[in-house]
Amino acid sequence: ALEPLSVGLAIGVASALTGYLSHPRFYCSYVECCPRAGQRLNATALKAQLDNRLFGQHLAKDVVLKAVLGFSNNPSPKKPLMLSLHGWAGTGKNFLSQILAEQVHPAGLRSKFVHLFLATLHFPHHDQVKLYKEQLQNWIRGNVSACPSSVFIFDEMDKMHPGVIDAIKPFLDYYEEVDGVSYRKAIFIFLSNAGGDLINKAALDFWSSGKRREDIQLKDLEPLLSVGVFNNKNSGLWHSSIIDRNLIDYFVPFLPLEQRHVKMCVRAEMTARGYAVDEEIVQAVADEMTYFPKEQKIYSDKGCKTVQAKLDIHEDL
Repeated sequence: ALEPLSVGLAIGVASALTGYLSHPRFYCSYVECCPRAGQRLNATALKAQLDNRLFGQHLAKDVVLKAVLGFSNNPSPKKPLMLSLHGWAGTGKNFLSQILAEQVHPAGLRSKFVHLFLATLHFPHHDQVKLYKEQLQNWIRGNVSACPSSVFIFDEMDKMHPGVIDAIKPFLDYYEEVDGVSYRKAIFIFLSNAGGDLINKAALDFWSSGKRREDIQLKDLEPLLSVGVFNNKNSGLWHSSIIDRNLIDYFVPFLPLEQRHVKMCVRAEMTARGYAVDEEIVQAVADEMTYFPKEQKIYSDKGCKTVQAKLDIHEDL
């Protein structure tokens, strides 16, 4: 027969072990958990990521850094954070949204708390807008219920059928709760090529007048973007109640990239692949890109989008 003392000791050890294994810190080191209430972003880490991985976008980096940190440090935000990123392909919109997602949820786009929607994949048919709106509301409601700090990224907003995105308007508004769920800790990000022509024209005007691109300020572009996107029939935000109700916190412009920025992308990609940076290859890849306007050839018409593919050709060198 077991001694009472031995039995008591065994039970005590088992209870202590069970308590340790069930502790949130231990559990969350093996299984992804939603961030605890009040947990703040690492400002230093976010700034370093933006500085080291996003090139030629002083406006986007400054606006997003301040907006996200201000939102994270606010213990009681009045509404979710809503960012709308605009610019031509290859300028860094997807890249920035990935960096931001990684800072909120370390698994980034692989996180079960980060949700990416592609307009042409998830909402392809014009005659099913009503169904999409219902599905979208249910999906967001369920995921925010599971994790208040969920991140929702909507890519290809310029290809979204008008009206679909208005389904999320109640979740973006200044409500403490909607049907018992608070959305105030969630982050919503729109990615769109719409407005890219307006941004490019403004950047070219600055260049033509002899001003530095770094002198372009948000106030020079944000009003143009909000009006231009709202009135653009080829935008998922055409006449959207989300804009009409001023629920987008920032329209973030992504400027067209110059050759020097393309070179930065090439160097970063070579380093990521474990190569020594060879400036001859950097220049060769940059020279293979096409630039506009046709006469001056100032800006890359694909940004850094094809850098990886073009670098593949030079791998044997």
